[in-house]
Amino acid sequence: MDQKFFDAGRPVIGTILLATDLVTENDIRAIMPPKVTVCATRVPFENPTSPEQLRRTLPHLGEAARLVVPGVPLSALYFSCTSATVVLGEDKVATAIAEGRPGIAPITPIMAAKRAFRALGARRIAVMTPYIADTATAIVNHLEGHGFEVVNAHGLDMEDDRDMARLDPRLIVEAAEDAMVAGAEALFISCTALPAATLAPEIERRIGCPVVTSNLAGLWMAMRRAGVDDSLPEKGRLLTCPLPPALA
Repeated sequence: MDQKFFDAGRPVIGTILLATDLVTENDIRAIMPPKVTVCATRVPFENPTSPEQLRRTLPHLGEAARLVVPGVPLSALYFSCTSATVVLGEDKVATAIAEGRPGIAPITPIMAAKRAFRALGARRIAVMTPYIADTATAIVNHLEGHGFEVVNAHGLDMEDDRDMARLDPRLIVEAAEDAMVAGAEALFISCTALPAATLAPEIERRIGCPVVTSNLAGLWMAMRRAGVDDSLPEKGRLLTCPLPPALA
């Protein structure tokens, strides 16, 4: 590739979003340092955010990965949907994306959240989601199946991710506070459609413990994978942490 079109020293992070996502690109602009290039593509999706609808994303992931700036090496590749990853299974998501973009291990929000909890030294987790009950239960079961203790789960029972994206920030902060209980070592706000990543510092001040949101975790892990080790405490405690090694 012609060097004048590609700076080999500048990290390029690819992202795959749902068609209905109104939030992730805003979070990228708010969280990512200017020295990182982030490129996005999308997969078809129709609401509601039910397990059945989320499963329909799987056949589109490989093609979406292929369409993220073809010919440009990616430093990281992030699939921005927590619930779809959990419902489909992390292995299936990784396999589907590898078909379109071999040679790079994709990052998902739930993968990144689990690494984030380890980085923060948190095992007992409170969870807040905007999801309907079936989808929220899948998130809780996944975390508990990977060794975390979910001490409380608080859901908003919303079906449409476009409505989630338009929630008043005050309501998100209040729901986060409602989810917290004594003994929780971190709060997980699950859903890339919820505009919560930029609220993490305010919520941390209110509840007194670390906040991990889906996009905050996913973008943190993508930065660290790309070799960006900037400490950004003003964006939340997680953004001060290095990426811990993967478990064997």
